[in-house]
Amino acid sequence: MREPARLGRTRLPDGRYLGWAEWGPADGTPVLLCPGAATSRWLAFGGDAVDTFGVRLVSVDRPGLGASDPAPGRTLSSWATDLRHLIQDRVLHAPSVVGFSQGAPFALALAADGLVKAVAVVSGSDELAHPRFAHSLTPQVRAMVDAVAADPDAATASFADFGSADALWDLVITTSPEADRAVYTDPVFRQAFRRAMDEAFSQGPAGYARDTVLAMARWPFDLAGITVPIDLWYGQHDTSPVHSPDLGASLVGMLPTATRHLLPDAAGSLLWTHTEAVLRTLLDHAR
Repeated sequence: MREPARLGRTRLPDGRYLGWAEWGPADGTPVLLCPGAATSRWLAFGGDAVDTFGVRLVSVDRPGLGASDPAPGRTLSSWATDLRHLIQDRVLHAPSVVGFSQGAPFALALAADGLVKAVAVVSGSDELAHPRFAHSLTPQVRAMVDAVAADPDAATASFADFGSADALWDLVITTSPEADRAVYTDPVFRQAFRRAMDEAFSQGPAGYARDTVLAMARWPFDLAGITVPIDLWYGQHDTSPVHSPDLGASLVGMLPTATRHLLPDAAGSLLWTHTEAVLRTLLDHAR
């Protein structure tokens, strides 16, 4: 875990600002990061590897989280519009993207809009509202998905009532296997993780709540229409009920250009435990 090399905000055409943080060489191969739920631009990955691989890693706060202004009624499609401007403004030529956990649909939205050269979905949330998961979700997750489908506004309010840095930290720790808890509770990592969560909720819980509704609704793009290379990374020991229920087994069939990597020695924290494999594979597509 390292401090960002560069930190800033980019003004969008409608006057809003998007907050971002960068690691690695300014002239490196650009890789966008869509962080997981309830975190912000402060939680990156790679450490020294971003320099070793020559990666310019750019983590972006979604609207309403961290340093990014709210965008009432935002969608996965409007996220792609925002990132199109950021890519142009920051001169990120032909970037790739990593979507971790709940960041997965946001990363795939960029691919569906033709904005990125390759995608790495790491311990990613799947399209939980898709009929293929009608009978495989846990009761709690099924209730959340059904609530979003029935009344998105009421579901947003419910998620906001629950959402806080402390509540989400407790949820992560109590639902994670020992392999993940060992990563997340490491003193250095824990400090970075908690700072990222605290900043994510600096404007309140509305940004987190909107993210959750968008992730748990049907996604407004055709997975089969994505043509760039996609790598799906899952750990065999990942027990999160809001990642992919089948660890990407059916998702790879929905994505014609996808390759699934199921790591027998990994869990949900593989973005940090298997960083080099993820980056090396992504860069093989991007260069």
